Order: sequence, then C-alpha cells, then structure tokens
Amino acid sequence: MIRSLGLTLYNLAVGRQKGPLPDWPERPRGSLIWLHAPRADAARPLGELARRLVDEDGHAIVLSCPAPLPPQRGVIHIAPPPDTVTGARAFLDHFQPAMAIMADGELRPVLLSELAARKLPALMVDARAPYLMPHRRGWFPGLIRHSLSRIDSVIAVDEAAGRAFLRFGSRTDRVRADGRMEEGSRALRCNEAERAALLRQLGTRPVWLAASLPEAEEATVVAAHRHVLRLAHRMLLVIVPEGPARADALARRIEEAEGWTVARRNAEQEPDSETEVYIADTASEYGLWYRLAPITYLGGSLLGQGSLRDPFEPAALGSAILHGPRAGNWTSGFARLADARAARLVASPADLGDAVGDLLAPDRTARLARAAWAVSTSGAEVTDRVVQMVREMMEART
Repeated sequence: MIRSLGLTLYNLAVGRQKGPLPDWPERPRGSLIWLHAPRADAARPLGELARRLVDEDGHAIVLSCPAPLPPQRGVIHIAPPPDTVTGARAFLDHFQPAMAIMADGELRPVLLSELAARKLPALMVDARAPYLMPHRRGWFPGLIRHSLSRIDSVIAVDEAAGRAFLRFGSRTDRVRADGRMEEGSRALRCNEAERAALLRQLGTRPVWLAASLPEAEEATVVAAHRHVLRLAHRMLLVIVPEGPARADALARRIEEAEGWTVARRNAEQEPDSETEVYIADTASEYGLWYRLAPITYLGGSLLGQGSLRDPFEPAALGSAILHGPRAGNWTSGFARLADARAARLVASPADLGDAVGDLLAPDRTARLARAAWAVSTSGAEVTDRVVQMVREMMEART
C-alpha cells in the first residue's frame, strides 16, 4: 500500500508538468533496445555496450541522455523521455523497445512502472547508488523501493554500491557487484604526419597543455607558466582556448603583459625554439596535442563551471592529468581517476604552477599517465557479462 502511494503521489506531482511530447525520430526496423544515461560520463560505457549490441547482435539502439553525445553508427540519440504517464506510454509505444538498460542508479519511476506493466525487462549497469531524478521534490513514501522492484538485475560497480541498492530495497538475488563496464577507446585521432613533424620541431622541449581554457582561467594558467619557466626555461605552453574567437585577444594579452613570444596555429606559425606559448586555436586537434604534451590541465575545472573536456581523452593517449575540484559533466570519471591515483587534483589556482613543476620529473608524469591509461581501458570482462545477460533476457522473451 505504501509503495503504491508513493508512485501515486509522484504521478500527481509530475503530472502537473505540461508540454508537448518530443518529436522523436522514426523507429528503425528490427529489435530495439533502450539505453539511458543521466550524464555524459555515464553514457560512455553505454556507448561501448551499444557498439557491441549493434555489431554483434544486430539490434537497433536508442540512447537517451540529457547531454549531447558524439554520433555513433546504429544508435539514435535522444533527450530523456518524459517521466510522466503520458510521456512514458508515448515513448514506449513509439520505439517499442524489447528491454531497457539504465546506468548509474538514476530511477525513473513512471517509465520503470510502464516497462513492468508491459513485461519488458530492465537492467541497471554501472550502478553506484539508487536515486530519483534531479528536481523531483516531494514526499513519495516507498517510491525508491517500488522502482527498484521493477528492475530485474543490478550490476553494481563495487560491493559498497551493491549494499546501497540492497539497503534501499533491491532483492538480494537481483544485485551483483561485478564492477564497471568498459568505456571504449577515447583515443582521439590526429594527423600522423603533422604529429611527427611537430615532434621533430619540439625535440626534447618539455610541453604542457591547457585544454579548452575558458577566459576566466587564462590569468591562472599564465601565472602557472611564469612559475614553471623559472624551473624549466625551455618549457612550452600549448593553449587551446574554449572558443577560437579568444585567440587574438589572448595572444595580445600574453605578449603585452608578459613579453613572451607567442605563436598561433591558425596564423600558420610554428612553435620554434623561441616560442614560449603556442595558441592552438583549432578545436579539432585535441588528439594531436594530447599526444605531444606529457602534461594536460583540463580547463574549466578550477574557476569555470567544470571541466570542459572528458578526462579520459588525455588518459587514453598517455598525457598526465591535472584538474581542479569542479568536475562538470565528468563526475564519475574524475572519481575513478582519483580512486586509482591516476590524476592530480589542483586545489586552488595558486597551486597550478607547483603541480606542473612537480610533474617535470619524467618518472612522476609517467606513473600518473600509466595509472590513468589503465583506468580508461578497464572493464572489458564486465561488458562481456552484460552482453551475455542482454542476450539471455532477449532470448527469454522469444
């Protein structure tokens, strides 16, 4: 009785949210599986799972996420469907998924209830702890327990996460602490001839990269480089601004305030032996700079709204990661790197120069980069088990 009361109150609360239904794309033919991620970093392992299900089993995939995601063959990306009775039924009627796979622990009570009513299996993967959707305020007694009863199996990231699901009401026989799924390669491509030419030009010069640097952090990075040049006078700073439009003003600022020699990528200037700052104002070349810079600072993580780049991008290419306390869309990714001591947290803007200087020691940089690479490539066995579970659930429906 209490559990149904919670769902009733929830339906009354969300039912007040009126608006037109989304204009979803046409449903592809064949069997279709719905994947859902509450954030961009939770979507990464689902992207790898989707690749496997498309390539190996021929399923169509609908992947919902509130953040934009890169295009992927065989995968339809949409915003999360409304968690209202009308929205959930319209979504399920339109796409007719054979099952649902959700990540992280976010619960969508109405959608889960509608899935159960249609006898469609639901699987929770990379599960950290159960929680209701953000901005759902109110008194919903027993709603989390009720929602968990609609999930057939929970794959928790570790034993502590598994206990969290049991504590909130999941059945013991439905929770397993298998670990995190594989995230797929984040190794961004680059022009190999360009990389080789720049590598010859740089020679043995030490290099560090400020990736997707917002205007609010430009002074911090300049101050850090000033400090580092006292320790290594040949050090080159490569800056990729958050927006290419900042390149001209940033170059003038550095030249006038610091008296440094600045070169710009878009002006077809090369980082010669006299260049102290190289502004790479081309956002499509991160794969090149991660390969050339042994140290990467992720812009936005100190004074911005959060890191503007996925930390597993430099991790996949062997660049040691520095970042501030603001994770942005990559909360779980930074947490994984922290657990493995695979990235260095810079507590304040004043500490950035010391952090870069500390990583001038090649053994420290290599140790950090190796640990990050190991984190970015783990989880293949867990993904294998999830794929097998999906196959068994799909076969049980036929």
